[in-house]
Amino acid sequence: MFDALQSHLPARPGVGYKAQHFKDILENPGTVAWLEIHAENYMGDGGRPLAQLRHLSERFAFSVHGVGLSIGGQGPLDEDHLTRLKHLCNWLKPASFSEHLAWSSHDDMFLNDLLPLPYTAATVARVADHIDRVQEVLGRRMLLENPSSYLAFQGTDRSEVDFLRDVAKRTGCGLLLDVNNVYVSATNLNFDAVAYLADFPVELVGEVHLGGHFVDADDHGAPLLIDSHGAQVVDSVWQLYTGLIGRAGPLPTLIEWDNDVPDWPVLAAEAARAARIMEPAA
Repeated sequence: MFDALQSHLPARPGVGYKAQHFKDILENPGTVAWLEIHAENYMGDGGRPLAQLRHLSERFAFSVHGVGLSIGGQGPLDEDHLTRLKHLCNWLKPASFSEHLAWSSHDDMFLNDLLPLPYTAATVARVADHIDRVQEVLGRRMLLENPSSYLAFQGTDRSEVDFLRDVAKRTGCGLLLDVNNVYVSATNLNFDAVAYLADFPVELVGEVHLGGHFVDADDHGAPLLIDSHGAQVVDSVWQLYTGLIGRAGPLPTLIEWDNDVPDWPVLAAEAARAARIMEPAA
């Protein structure tokens, strides 16, 4: 059973690990207590990247975040991909593993995007079956992340929060709550982000993500937000996060910055802001 190997990240800030920050993290981590990697970047054998991870893992907890399993895909999961993922988790021994609520493959074709799903009973069953398989192979609990959305399906028969709750109840998985994704989706689909978070089952949250987004406009001039992971967290997202922490207490919180990655002091300052918000709740 995966419960036997379940572990937890510290309820403090973390950052997405980038190799250019290796020395800075070791010498001046500031409030950063854990690191996250994208699994697919570290599935090779040997080399400097894995050596750096081994060294960092002696001092920091790690979260492994997958982007390629296609949890919502129609077909079966890629067993070769799962085997490589298991090998990575077995030696790194991360405190957390997570994946997106999305699909990115069809037959033998892989699409370089995280695509949306209709929220229906059939989709719950398919996603739950895939999560069961992941947890069986890895021998550990998985966290499922809420997506950033740009369209909605007419066939949807339940809210996103209810869908996530249904999947977690069926599989025993936890949830990764990306607050920026909530804000992006709420703006694009015109719903209340505060109400979404008030309904979210925070007792299932094992990790929180904060990141930046790109502001655009659709063909009618309405705001269109793109989840870019390439900018600072905006004040509106910080406000949502403050409300979340006030309700749930301190949670492991990742500053997610994958594009146009800044120098270490900028990233460390974002982590320090999250730490200041968590401190009164502690």
